[in-house]
Amino acid sequence: MRILVFGAGSLGTLVGGLLASVHDVTLVGRDRHVSRVSKTGLDIVGAESAHVSPAATTTETGHGADVALVTVKSFDTRAAAEALEACDVDAVLSLQNGMTEEVLESSLDVPVLAGTATYGARLVAPGRVECTGIGRVVLGALDGGTSPLAERVGKAFRDADIRTLVAADMPRRRWEKLAVNAGINAVTALSRVENGRLASHEAREVAHRAARETARVARFEGVRLPNRVAREAIDRVVDQTAANRSSMLQDVEAGKRTEVDAINGAVVDTATKYDYEVPTNRTLAALLRAWERGEGLR
Repeated sequence: MRILVFGAGSLGTLVGGLLASVHDVTLVGRDRHVSRVSKTGLDIVGAESAHVSPAATTTETGHGADVALVTVKSFDTRAAAEALEACDVDAVLSLQNGMTEEVLESSLDVPVLAGTATYGARLVAPGRVECTGIGRVVLGALDGGTSPLAERVGKAFRDADIRTLVAADMPRRRWEKLAVNAGINAVTALSRVENGRLASHEAREVAHRAARETARVARFEGVRLPNRVAREAIDRVVDQTAANRSSMLQDVEAGKRTEVDAINGAVVDTATKYDYEVPTNRTLAALLRAWERGEGLR
């Protein structure tokens, strides 16, 4: 399968590199990284290890692929969609944080699949990515139900030994992912701690409140996500990724803009449609945005 990875950062590079063991993969990313990959190949280290040689470029348009894997930061989604309009791709799969698939769907005249990924990834140097934890990719039709396209893409991932589930309930899974991100990412970024530190009472309660609010908003949207399921998802991810530093924490530590608008901000924006207050998510979003403004990132 011809696969275009649009956004070869940590996760995109890891997943694209694993796919490159059996597929025709092109990574689109930043110059220093993709230049090194293009010249000497990509080293995958850590929980997964390999040396592969995918194509790699900074050029964003003119590509052809069976599927484009979108892994850019959520605030770059619209720009990614505009670039993909100038590519010949048959389908798109998002593995991003936040609720981004609708932006892609509104801009592109090809099927858009929804996805989640719990593989841990860290770009340690140009041409070198560390797998910090083996997780799972879940993908399926954006509106739910069965999808022959999703089955084909899922098989392509499994052929590359990526743990993959093709799911018929992606609307619920998207909101569950948002609940987990709303609780874990924002709280770890603000408190500067690894995921496992959220197992303590005070931090755990803040994360749970953010997840409960998100679950309630999901139900307003017609998605059945009980509060208990959202809380249990938080606890499960905290336990399974205890040593990980969340992507939002990594952004804060690197002085980069976070994805708060597409995570906690998305919960606030959706809740506003129903005149429902989500004070925990509103506070977390306000604090992160204040930090970004202070750093000149907004």
